[in-house]
Amino acid sequence: MKVRPRSIAARSVAARSAGRSDAVALPLEGILVLDLGHIYQAPYAGFLMAQAGATVIKIEPPTGEPLRRRAMVAGGSVPMAMLNSNKKGLSLDLKNPKGQEVFLRLVDKADVVIENFSPGVMGRLGLGHEALLKRNPRLVYAAGSGYGQTGPDKDRLAMDLTVQAAVGIMHTTGYPDGPPTKAGPTVCDFLGGTHLYGAIMTALFARERSDKGTYVEVAMQDAAYSTLASAIGMHFGGQLKNVPPRTGNSHAGLAMAPYNVYPAKDGWIAIIVVTEGHWDRLLRAMGQANLIGDERFRSNPDRVKHMAEVDRLVTAWTSAHSRAELEALTREHGVPAAPVRTLEEVLNDAGMHERGMLRWVDHPEVGHVVLPSTPLRIEGAPPPAFAPSPFLNQHEADVLGGLLGMGEQEREAVREAGGLGPRFSGR
Repeated sequence: MKVRPRSIAARSVAARSAGRSDAVALPLEGILVLDLGHIYQAPYAGFLMAQAGATVIKIEPPTGEPLRRRAMVAGGSVPMAMLNSNKKGLSLDLKNPKGQEVFLRLVDKADVVIENFSPGVMGRLGLGHEALLKRNPRLVYAAGSGYGQTGPDKDRLAMDLTVQAAVGIMHTTGYPDGPPTKAGPTVCDFLGGTHLYGAIMTALFARERSDKGTYVEVAMQDAAYSTLASAIGMHFGGQLKNVPPRTGNSHAGLAMAPYNVYPAKDGWIAIIVVTEGHWDRLLRAMGQANLIGDERFRSNPDRVKHMAEVDRLVTAWTSAHSRAELEALTREHGVPAAPVRTLEEVLNDAGMHERGMLRWVDHPEVGHVVLPSTPLRIEGAPPPAFAPSPFLNQHEADVLGGLLGMGEQEREAVREAGGLGPRFSGR
């Protein structure tokens, strides 16, 4: 008689009972994840799972994943530390038969495999989703890519910059008289990683009902498309011929005013008016209550028609004040606004530190730095205690010895055959 594998909830209870009696329950306790991700997209999905309590094993090739190579540049190791907290480190050569054998033994015990290799790479190794799901029918196999696992662009090389270009983000970023410009952050990678996490969690939820695993995939291009909502809205509104492709800091469809970044005495402040109430309150903050009801500015369509005049009016006010003064006034009057802050200011944001999103840590590799926690907040389930990102192959003995029962002699045999990464010497 087939014994039905325990549910996530049952395994979570079992995992807790094996540890401290007073341990706080985390949503993904008892879930085992094999994270083959590199750079940002898949590692971020694995990071979110680790922060939710899953056991995440980061599996890298013997030379380490590409992000480790950035250590040669000052500060280059910090992203590695940011995205791999609370993971265990293991190094396997998946091109080597012995490395594959060890990996497949881990797959037998795993709930999730995450990867963002180029489409087809895992299949050519005999480790694609069909093979792994046949071996472990309850597995959730999650693949991230730039343009999808199918379609005419699936083999196009994808990096955040190129996906920004392909999906239209660069075309709509910058100033009308300037070139297409990339967004400063790596938006497509992290949008892809966030959606990949969502796909994994959806599949795990479905598995609770069906007792079957599945294959999920997310393309960065697909995940980024909806960010163009304002520009696309103007396109289908028939006004594209009147709207430049790039609008600087103004609304992407030039459909809201004021909506801009305005100069202050010591920097800049972003101000947006969404409702007529916001506009009236902004006028009061500006000491211009006499303009409430002025036909030039009465409604958003009126203000859009007189956008240049609106911006001149707001600029004259902001230019006479510091960012702190402007922030205080806009908060007091209930106007959506925020000073444009430097990275140093963001790293020391009191609210994010108080909420546990940011924390100063002494990392064994990168020193005293600020690292993030998960942005997901679930009542009764705080993030796990911080564990720094692993060194290459740091947890070989823990994972292969503890999980698979492989003794040191067996592991050394696999290493000599080229299937296992270098022995971790401790640093």
